[in-house]
Amino acid sequence: MVKLKHENELLKKALQVGSVYAEKRGYGEIEDHDSAKLKVEFLYRVLVEDKLIQPLAKDKISDPNMRHKLALWVFKQLPDGHVLKG
Repeated sequence: MVKLKHENELLKKALQVGSVYAEKRGYGEIEDHDSAKLKVEFLYRVLVEDKLIQPLAKDKISDPNMRHKLALWVFKQLPDGHVLKG
């Protein structure tokens, strides 16, 4: 797994964008008091369910791998020239 240049910032962006997406799709909303691990897993499962990201192999499911998948997902959504794509 190759770490992205701005992976932490991309993850934050993914959680922002993904929480809006999940709420609009009727999955519920991410609460501020939810742990970061819970937010990541919730959003990962929503995106897998809607077939927006490829699921990880069962033996590869872990918090760091889910975080990386979410960062990659939002990276691909950003327009060219975006600060986080630099």
